[in-house]
Amino acid sequence: MTPAAIYRRRLEERTAIVRGHEQQHLRLGNIRLLLGLAAAVIAWMAFAERSLPAVWLALPVLTFIPLAVWHEAILRRKTTAQRAVRFYERGLARIEDRWTGSGEPGEEFRDPAHPYADDLDLFGRGSLFELLNAARTHGGEAKLASWLRADEVPDAAAIAERQRAILDLRARLDLREDLFVLGEDARGKLRSDALAAWAESPPVLGGGRWIAVGLTVLVVAGALAARLTGHITLLLVPVMAAAAFGFRMRLRVLSVIAHLDDAVHEIDLLRGMLLRLEAEPFPNPPFPKASPPSSHISRLHRLAELVDSRDNAVIRLIGPPLLYTTHLAFAVERWKQASGALVRQWIETLNEMEALLSLAGYSFEHPSDPFPEFVSAPILEGESLGHPLLEAARCVTNPVRLGGERQLLLISGSNMSGKSTYLRTVGVNVVLAMAGAPVRARSLRLCPLHVGASISVSDSLQGGSSRFYAEITRLKQIVDLTRSGGAALFLLDEFLHGTNSHDRRIGAEGVLRGLVAKGALGMVTTHDLALTEIVATLADRASNAHFEDHLEAGQLRFDYTLRPGVVQKSNALELMRSIGLDIP
Repeated sequence: MTPAAIYRRRLEERTAIVRGHEQQHLRLGNIRLLLGLAAAVIAWMAFAERSLPAVWLALPVLTFIPLAVWHEAILRRKTTAQRAVRFYERGLARIEDRWTGSGEPGEEFRDPAHPYADDLDLFGRGSLFELLNAARTHGGEAKLASWLRADEVPDAAAIAERQRAILDLRARLDLREDLFVLGEDARGKLRSDALAAWAESPPVLGGGRWIAVGLTVLVVAGALAARLTGHITLLLVPVMAAAAFGFRMRLRVLSVIAHLDDAVHEIDLLRGMLLRLEAEPFPNPPFPKASPPSSHISRLHRLAELVDSRDNAVIRLIGPPLLYTTHLAFAVERWKQASGALVRQWIETLNEMEALLSLAGYSFEHPSDPFPEFVSAPILEGESLGHPLLEAARCVTNPVRLGGERQLLLISGSNMSGKSTYLRTVGVNVVLAMAGAPVRARSLRLCPLHVGASISVSDSLQGGSSRFYAEITRLKQIVDLTRSGGAALFLLDEFLHGTNSHDRRIGAEGVLRGLVAKGALGMVTTHDLALTEIVATLADRASNAHFEDHLEAGQLRFDYTLRPGVVQKSNALELMRSIGLDIP
């Protein structure tokens, strides 16, 4: 079955479950209403008319309680099924190229100073992030965003490891669905940084644990001695000592207990997802079998339940002299000492798993997209590269060949012919490859690359900078990338467009010579055909290519196909005439 067929089948199944639970919800609601009316009638007959014994009121009340519990369970299952419906609806929207605006745009991860994020449409409405992201926690989204931005450029071994993980995960559709459903509880509520900080915080109670144990033993012994001898002083002395110790520790104990409720709430938001990962039969489990998250979380829950039991009347009476709350505070700190460091590991594991599952979902939904091959030599070679954000029906593919002797491709062409889109196509596929994802191509071979692009740079009114200044600032970033070690790829659109042709020619040749001399690979587009002459000065290290158009029935037509050589015509005047400007 195709991915779309699998999604449609599962969507129908989950939709049927929602309908079934909706019907049960309505029936149970009606029954609860009837029970309420019956209880009102019985109460009136028992207390107003005194025609029925009051014990009859127990019948609708005792029936209502389990019915309410059942009703709540039905509503929870309905909510779960509705979330699963959204999961498959979004998957189908991605497959059918109608996903724009249906997901998270990732605006908070935008950085205008990043060397390529805005230029390659990584974040925002209709972005690569929106297409890929299936994470439910902010940490998972941040991990995916960091991979797309290449905050740390991975080596070939790390990329290969991600590829293997994605290959394994893309077939685990149940896991992807379950984590999407379970993660909805944590969405927008989880404060993972605060949870990790609490778990790793140093102890505040100090070394008084054994003093507390000794005082409790003395209180119990004093109570037994007073009972046997009748001398209440034998109990009062240890109780007063325990009270003095408890008063001295009071503020620190209350601080530990107060933060426990917040921590348990935060960890409960993660609990379902962690336990689901723990239960999945991975070849290499993400958590150690001898010490899974479930065991640590269960112990913390037991402590939280014991803390809640302080409201019990008996505990209120005997708890203070026995230092009940103090012992619980020491137990919480022992839990943090034993398990606190693991909490951040759990969060990091979950974040990485959500990022991998996002890429695995993309791989599942685009089965014809291959994984790129990484090599050690500085090279970028691909066949039939297409832009993953374009609808498949209107996506034109082109090759890319850089490396070996040829390091630079200078692309000329008319307006709207596809030059900028080609740069973005190459760039976004390199970003996918570096993240470990499959690419929109027939094949792609490359080495790990530092990417820099100047495609969408513009002037800034607030920043007081012109487009030309913004462009040369970005060029400085790209030059710096070539000094950071490793191969670099630069993508420059309408190179030095913001200055005069004389300075553009001299500046362009100087910058490109420097980049090529540092071993960088790159592509440059231009309207200025004078820049195409730079290729001759770089010998075999550079070549020209172009996009072209033709006039058909008075309309300009484009085929968006990359061709070798320099473009031989311009369409600027024809475009001006086509919109009604009077150009002789």
